[in-house]
Amino acid sequence: MKVENLVEIITYNPNYKTNFIALNKAWLEEYFVVEPHDNEVFDNIETIVLQPGGEIFFCLINGEVAGTVAMQKVDATTFELAKLAVDKKFQGQKLSNRLMEACIAFAKAKKATQIMLLSNRRLETALNLYLKYGFIEVPMKENDYARANIQMELNL
Repeated sequence: MKVENLVEIITYNPNYKTNFIALNKAWLEEYFVVEPHDNEVFDNIETIVLQPGGEIFFCLINGEVAGTVAMQKVDATTFELAKLAVDKKFQGQKLSNRLMEACIAFAKAKKATQIMLLSNRRLETALNLYLKYGFIEVPMKENDYARANIQMELNL
């Protein structure tokens, strides 16, 4: 008999802060490098992401952190989707879809009209996910990341 995995999406829990950092450092180190602004965010999650009105979501499978994503408040009507990561051993289970849906629902509940994100064209799987949810490419604005070479937005 196959036992179904219990998949939960939860909001920020400080007990999982190290998971947020580790999952993101893993993909950053695989594809790029951890940049100074990444470390600034990791060192100050509460003040940079949470206190201004953002959120961090975790995807748990049977209580184990399988993925994470941050929603950073940009202004009164815009959030930035950032630091989306799924543990390699859980990839292929559409967990990023669950995280994306939580982000969109969060932004709508906060009366945001737009979600923006910065990415890199090398991350084809991520770009396909964003396109699937209706994000469109827009001109790049100045930002803190050397690796960012594409900006996308979703109008809510």
